[in-house]
Amino acid sequence: MARKRYTPEQIIQHLRTVELEQGRGMKLEDAARKIGVHLQTIIRWRKEYGGLRVPQAKKLKELEKENARLKRLVADMALDNAVLKDVAEGNF
Repeated sequence: MARKRYTPEQIIQHLRTVELEQGRGMKLEDAARKIGVHLQTIIRWRKEYGGLRVPQAKKLKELEKENARLKRLVADMALDNAVLKDVAEGNF
């Protein structure tokens, strides 16, 4: 079964819906079922997006992408340095 990817905006909207339903007395499991996700997904989303607004969530995702890009860049540079060190020492 294919996984559905939700945007941060959709996740925040779903979390608000769950909060409203819980305020009306609905159980968390029932609220999760109503929006079509698993209970564990709601718990994970609350951990990551709890208390965030849409602009903050967008900024968070942008920073995560930038961080991943910089990590790849550092890994590539470290590999290049190791190769250059081996060549300089004559170990090739």
